[in-house]
Amino acid sequence: MKPLPTPTASGVRITGDHYQWLIAWMGCLTLLRENTTGAANPVVSVGVEADGVGKLDDVVLLRRTPPHTYMQVKYAVGSATPVNEAYLTDPSPAGGPSILSKIATAWRTLSADSTDVDLALVTNRAPDPGDPLTAVRDARTQLLLPKAADGGPRSQAGKARARWAHNAGLSEAKLHDLLSCLRFDLARDLPRVQEQLELLMAASGLRHDEQAINDGANWVAQQVRNGHRTITLDMVKAAVDTLKLKIGPARAVLSIATLKPDPVAGEADHTIDWVDRFETSSEFTKRRPLAPATWAQLQEDIEAAPAHLRGRTAISVTGSIRLAPAFLTGTAFRMVTGADLAVLQRGQLWSTNDPYDTDWQPTAEEHALDQGDDLAVAVNVTVRAQDLTHDVLDHLRDQHTPVATLLVLTPPAGPKDGSIPDSQAANALAVGIRDTLRRATRTTPRIHLFLACPMGLALLLGHRWNRLRPTVVYEDVRSAQGYEAAFTVEA
Repeated sequence: MKPLPTPTASGVRITGDHYQWLIAWMGCLTLLRENTTGAANPVVSVGVEADGVGKLDDVVLLRRTPPHTYMQVKYAVGSATPVNEAYLTDPSPAGGPSILSKIATAWRTLSADSTDVDLALVTNRAPDPGDPLTAVRDARTQLLLPKAADGGPRSQAGKARARWAHNAGLSEAKLHDLLSCLRFDLARDLPRVQEQLELLMAASGLRHDEQAINDGANWVAQQVRNGHRTITLDMVKAAVDTLKLKIGPARAVLSIATLKPDPVAGEADHTIDWVDRFETSSEFTKRRPLAPATWAQLQEDIEAAPAHLRGRTAISVTGSIRLAPAFLTGTAFRMVTGADLAVLQRGQLWSTNDPYDTDWQPTAEEHALDQGDDLAVAVNVTVRAQDLTHDVLDHLRDQHTPVATLLVLTPPAGPKDGSIPDSQAANALAVGIRDTLRRATRTTPRIHLFLACPMGLALLLGHRWNRLRPTVVYEDVRSAQGYEAAFTVEA
């Protein structure tokens, strides 16, 4: 890719405005989805450059009951200015109050009657790793606390707190109160914002391509130009109709993350965050829970998810998980419960309710082991056939797993990229696999399941996993033993 030319001042301003409209459109999606899915305390309107809230007026989410959310949105075309003490406490270019001072002034006004508030500085700037306070930001909550409160008055953090308090015109105790509700939503660059919007638009039952995202942001910009500083639910519904965005039902969001943080976890109706409870710091090498965390604990958390989403039947699963947890999530919301699960798979929304014409009967290949009475099953969509078969056979022999036969199931076109082109095909194959196994396991005590397939298929397959035998689901942990038993599910 060729480098882009240096942007002009007007180009920077236009991009900054578009960034703000994208954030505001995200608020509109929250307004739409929460009111459609029956959230307990939904957003009731979205303010854009709202009146009476000081410098935290760029995007405001007003809920049925407090805390309301007040955002200051700031965009930078480069990364030369990280978020640190200087960025927050230096006077404005015109010599006016600092960013921190303006936020503190707005906070005093908004919380004057002791009303709880949720404040956010939203920017594509990253935190300064050398700053005593912003460097200790908690990525889960986006708050600087509790670590920013560590250390006495002579520590680097303590001296920084004193300077921040002086700049903000607050006592250190009041600064602590401000930092307890001021989120630093940092490093939120345009690609990440667009990824969040893609996921939220899909969960809202809307088209989620780049054009649809831009249409939504441009609609917000038009409302601002027309003088509409408050956007209501009826306005958003009308925009969805006018822009022809609606394609399906709005869904509750279930966020499950084990490999990397989920960009929409903050918008989720229920969140399972295991990123720090899996081995290694790289999303590409995370394979198993890090002791003392266990697969059994993760299974308990996933199987408890339906209770947290009671009454919600249309559910969008977001986050980054491997195949065994994806399959288990499907079984937690099985078809017999009436749930409709959906997940984005390479830009397509795969839903368990998508219709199909005929079942896809998988190709089946048997390998005798004669080590017991159980059946081992390998679902192979993505790996070269002989490689997966050899790996699973080696594992079963090395571990003396009590199986009589390994049954390898592949799509009719064989295991390769693109063998499952869309959601309809994925559902057809999931049903074909399930029905094949119903016939093959009538007298089998237990199934040992190995998966090499798109995550979406694992979810859809688990959703339809009924009238089968108790199933041990394995995860590829890339260790000397190859696979590890992760979960046991009743079927």
